[in-house]
Amino acid sequence: MSQVILLDAGPIGLITNPKLSVESFACTKWLQILVSSGSRVIIPEIADYEVRRELLRANKLKGITRLNDLTQLLEYLPITTTAMRQAALFWAQARQQGQPTTGDKTIDGDIILVAQAVTLAVSDIVIATTNVGHLSRFVSADLWQNIKTS
Repeated sequence: MSQVILLDAGPIGLITNPKLSVESFACTKWLQILVSSGSRVIIPEIADYEVRRELLRANKLKGITRLNDLTQLLEYLPITTTAMRQAALFWAQARQQGQPTTGDKTIDGDIILVAQAVTLAVSDIVIATTNVGHLSRFVSADLWQNIKTS
């Protein structure tokens, strides 16, 4: 069975950015290689939300179109009650250990992403991100550039 790759907001933002910077082009090419190799690549709903809200705020219509197209191309993982309850548990545990991932009054998108990954209950899963930090405390996460086809 191939590795399951969840996309964080960073790579999704690069892929949907209509201004083709060197990094966004490289990330798009990386995704194409993963998909053509048969890797299971998933867009978690929380990552879609984080990218979409910024595209809407900035009125970036091309980016929104590209995001919509991407959600049709790849598997989409809706937020479930199970994931939100797992996120609440992770959030509380991080604070009890004195290692919060964000401020106490914020909705913690990273923790929701981690919970979405964990509740998939697959053994070989990794979150592709631009910032490993908080994610790797709970689940396998790596910079998107480091994730190769299996």
